[in-house]
Order: sequence, then structure tokens, then C-alpha cells
Amino acid sequence: MTGSLTWQMLRDLKTSEFTQAGDKWHEVSARSGSDRAQVDRAMSAKLRETQESDSAEAALGRLRRLSRNFQYVQTECGLVRTALNGLAGDLTDPQNQLKQALEDAASLNFTVHEDGSVSYPAVKVDDLTGKKQEAPGGSSATGSSRLPLEPPGLVAPGRQPLYPGYAGFSPVNPNAEKAQDVADRIARAVRSAREIDARYAKTLNGLRAEKGLDVTAATLEDVFRDTADVRSTAGMHLAESVPEDKSPAERKKWWDGLAEEQRQEYLKIAPDLIGGLDGIPAVVRDEANRNYLPVLIDEMARQSGDDAKTKLDALRMIQDKLGESSQPPMFLLGVGDEGNGRAIVSYGNPDASRHVAAYVPGLGTKLDGDFVEDTMKRAHDTAIGARKVDRSTASIIWLGYDAPQNVDVMTKGDAQRGAPAYNEFMAGLSATNANEDPHVTAIGHSYGSLTVGTAAKESGGIPGVDDVILLGSPGVDAQGATELGVGKDHVFVGAADNDPVTHLPTKGESALAAGPALVLGGPEGARRANDLFDVGNDDLYFGKDPASGAFGAQRFEVHDGPRMVLEAGKFDAHSQYFDSDKDQKSADNIANIVGGRPEEIVREKHR
Repeated sequence: MTGSLTWQMLRDLKTSEFTQAGDKWHEVSARSGSDRAQVDRAMSAKLRETQESDSAEAALGRLRRLSRNFQYVQTECGLVRTALNGLAGDLTDPQNQLKQALEDAASLNFTVHEDGSVSYPAVKVDDLTGKKQEAPGGSSATGSSRLPLEPPGLVAPGRQPLYPGYAGFSPVNPNAEKAQDVADRIARAVRSAREIDARYAKTLNGLRAEKGLDVTAATLEDVFRDTADVRSTAGMHLAESVPEDKSPAERKKWWDGLAEEQRQEYLKIAPDLIGGLDGIPAVVRDEANRNYLPVLIDEMARQSGDDAKTKLDALRMIQDKLGESSQPPMFLLGVGDEGNGRAIVSYGNPDASRHVAAYVPGLGTKLDGDFVEDTMKRAHDTAIGARKVDRSTASIIWLGYDAPQNVDVMTKGDAQRGAPAYNEFMAGLSATNANEDPHVTAIGHSYGSLTVGTAAKESGGIPGVDDVILLGSPGVDAQGATELGVGKDHVFVGAADNDPVTHLPTKGESALAAGPALVLGGPEGARRANDLFDVGNDDLYFGKDPASGAFGAQRFEVHDGPRMVLEAGKFDAHSQYFDSDKDQKSADNIANIVGGRPEEIVREKHR
């Protein structure tokens, strides 16, 4: 079939017929979905409620089979529709290229033949003496570029030379090169269309079902393969429509303008294209990422190495948590294997909540078991605490960047790369939140506070943010709270006295005071260095100490935490700010700020 596609067929092709056919397949898909819902919600549910017998159980078995059949038809017909739409979209470019080549041929008075070759007329040209001479017409074969084996214009045997004294030269028709260009463009367009046709034909043939097919659980598993095939074939068509280079507000407008069947195509066929797209509503991102997560897990399972296994285990743990009951409900707003791994999880719907917090984790964070069991729990704890202040609250953990994995490699680079991504995410929250003026809090813990501080110092600050909380901070690359764009009264700091990260000396102090040995000395060692090299005792690794009076933020009370255990390398005081069991003071203060009652926090003196 593909080999018989001619330029005339491509020229006359009506791609709208493919999309119209796709609409019909969509009607069947939608009707099957409706029928399945009727079977599940009305017939099966009513039978369970009213009948208890062997015959009723047998009837339920037949209804389950019918439901599976409808599910299969719904999904497969939807895939056919997507493939047909993709075929129509992908054929548009080669068809337009062909039509442009034909228009150029007509404007030059060329003739395009059935085989795609192009004839051009004779034309008068000037010779060396300025006299007009006729350059003969000719034909350029389809897709055959002239090879420069001889100088252009050599006379064929038996012909008269054009110029006396210059035997061997004849006039060159300037149309020859133009005709060859047209012929080559026609050939490229047809070749591209044939490749597209063959690709889609293979995919569509793969969606055929045998007559009288009994849809079993194994058959439904094949839907996964069929979906992957359609994605592979039509994915480019879907990707071209996604406004990745637009603002989150423009992306939301794009999504809102799509027909429901178009949205379902992205959710079912290409969920990874929209699952992490800032500006797409949270419930949509959650559904897309839940659909994409098994695909990502399958991809990671085929990779080798410790890094892949670490991410794979974490992804499976996230999948397990999504299957559990959670209060507030869990929304998966982003997931990926880039860098050290990506995961964005919200507890509570951030689009429906009046109060939203987005927490950026720091030093040592990556997509692993500790992230799922501990770091995600911090956001969950914040949501639980803040909802006691105002139930309309959502709390997000944002792992959308690579945090440094140990103190030795801490530079501003990771924060500088992460800040724009965080700001775009926050702009997305502003675009999708349904409340007129939601209260938004940015939380940075450890190195994450530097990322938040860097984001706040970007032009325009962090979109939509009202308050900033800095916890266990080594500095935010700022000399004062006023630099963070929300006013110093809206910058809040929690710094435990036994948290060594909040005492990290400047790089210069570290080098002059025996470097690493100083850091291992804990807070006391840091204080000694500050006494020697920092007269005000208010400079840290990344700028002014946020807990100092010189910085000017609102410092709230936290538990001092346990002293650092040098032998074990443990400093639990750095990780307990969110945990109400270990630091009720800190957890309550965070909850009051996030929940919109900062006046109820318990303040602590500046350092």
C-alpha cells in the first residue's frame, strides 16, 4: 500500500476524512465507557445489594466479563481515534511541501509528469557577445540530482558550439536547476508521506482484534502494549501541540481550550507530556502521573546499576502510597528519573485550597527510600498541622531539582539551576488555584533554603508567595530579609541551636581555621571560628545568618535538638523541624504560618 502512494494521491488527500473517522471511533469509545459505567454502577451494584445466591454470583461474573469487554472496546477505540488524528496531523507537512512545490512549478511554466519528473521549457539567454541564444528545454528526473562529472554546458557530439572560438560550450538553461529542485522536493514529500503511512498502518493493524474475542485479564494487559505503540507512532503529533515554551498561565488557557476527547488522548496516550507541565490543573497532573508511573517503573526496571535500582525502589514505594488511603488526599504532581530523580507530591488539592505551602528539601535529598519515608512525611506533617489552623490547606514537597549530596560539594550552582524551575512551578500554582487571592508559603529546609532564597531574588520574586520560611539554613545568599521580596515581617526562620548546618562558617573562615576539622567540631567549633574571623558572629556559608538580628527576619521558637554525635556523624537537630513528636514548638509555628495565623507563632530572640 505504501509503495503505491503517488504525488497525485498525496496532493488530493483530504486529511479531514481521517479526523472525521476518528470522531466516529471516539463516539464508539465514549458509548462503551458509558455502557461500562452502567454495568458497574447500576446493574452490578444493585445485584450485589439485593441478591445473595449462586445464580446471583454467576450473573455478577457475566457482568464483570461484560464490563471488561466494554473497557477493552473503550480503550482500543480511543487508541484508533488517536492514531487517525496523528496520521492526519503528520501527513499535513509533506502534503503542504508537495503543494508548494507544485505551485512553484506552475509559476515557472514547468510540467510535472506522472512519475514526478519535471519538464522545463527552452529559454533565451545572452552569449558572451550579448546576443540572445536559445537554451533548450529538458526534463529533471524525480529525486535525481545531477552529478558534477563534467563542466556544465559541454556540447554533446554533433552539436554546434554557441561561441565561435570556444568550441565545446553550449547555452545553459537556468530553469534546469530550478526544475531539479522542484523534482527533489516532490520526491522528498512523497517519500516522507510513505514513511508516515507505513508507520501508522503497522500501528493500526496492531489494534485489530480477532472475531469473537473473549476479553480476559491477559487481553487487558495487551492494552498497555497497544498504548505504547500508539504513543510511539503518534507521540510526535501530540508533543507538537504542547505549549512548552509558554507561560504557566498560557498553558492553562491551552488546556482549558481542548475538547474533552483531546484531553483524554494526553491522559491515556502521552501522560508524561502534561504530568509535569506547570499550569495544568492539579487533578489532571495527578491522573497523568498515576498513568505514567507504571511506564516509568517498567523503564527503570530494564536499567542496570545502583542508581537505577535506588530510583526504582522509591518509585514503587510512591506507587504503594498512592494506593493507600491518605488524609489529606495525596496528589502526584510530578515524577521523573532526571538527575537524582524528581518527585512533586501534594497533600491536599493545591488548586482548591486557600492556603498552600511548597517545601524545597536540601542537602542529601534524592529520589530514594529516605525521601519517600521521611522527606515526604515532612510535607504530610505540615499539612496535618496547618489544617488544624485552617482546613483549606495543601502542603507540597517539591523535588524538582538536584540538591548537593554532601557538604563538600555545596556550591550555589544547584540552587541557581533549581530556582527558575521552582518559580515556574509556583507560577503554575497561581494560574490554577481557584481562590481569588490564595495565601502561599515558600518553605526551604537546609540547602533548600538557599534555593528558595535564590528564587526570591530573581526578577519579580517567587510568583504568588506571601510568606517565606527558612529552616536549618546555611544562608540564603542574602544580607537581609528585605531582599526576599515579601517584606521582612513575612520572612520566618527556624534555627535549632544544636543544628550544625545553621552554624556553618563561611568558606574563608573554614579554610583559615583548619577547614573540615572545624565543621566536624560542630557548633562550638563554628563559634570559635566566628569569634576569630566574623566579628558579628552572623555570617554563614552562604551569607548572613537568617537567625541573626542583622538579617532582620522573624525568628520563631524551635527545640534546641540533641547535640551532634561526632562518632556517628549524626545531627538529628537538623531534621526534626517538621516532626511534632520531636519538636512540637517548631511544628506548631510552621502550621500557624502556613495556615495564615503568623501572629500566633512563638518568637525567639535573634542570635
